[in-house]
Amino acid sequence: MITTVLMIEKPLVPTDVELVTTLHGPAEEVSFIVLMQPRGDQDRLLRALDDVALGEFGEAVREADVPEGEQAQGPAERGLALSLRALREAGSQAVGRIVPDRPLQVLSSVVEETNADEVIVLTAPHYVEELFHRDWTSRARKRVGVPVLKLFAHAE
Repeated sequence: MITTVLMIEKPLVPTDVELVTTLHGPAEEVSFIVLMQPRGDQDRLLRALDDVALGEFGEAVREADVPEGEQAQGPAERGLALSLRALREAGSQAVGRIVPDRPLQVLSSVVEETNADEVIVLTAPHYVEELFHRDWTSRARKRVGVPVLKLFAHAE
């Protein structure tokens, strides 16, 4: 069985579930440990710049309307529950938890404690952070001793 730590920042949509559950051959069983970070760790300005870079000007304007910090805890818990259920319905084992802060430290600990085989970071594009290698994937590759794959999350 392959143990995959899956870092997400929003609930998985069906396309994402299919993507992560079919990365390995059909004979391979995959167990997921899902780490979900509620919105709030990333700077609002950086998110707005990412939206502008993607040509999503309306999203950039609405950044102030999206819950962050403690207000994001409830939506994150519901999103994690939906994601775990979707992974299980696709035939995978899945457990998870919310990671409100220090996501990379938690990631390192989880990889070590579970002897994970790989890490998948499923995220929206963060062009500014990626440019300076400050995104989760770049930083995770320096911290964990397993392969780290970056995939872009799909919109609903």
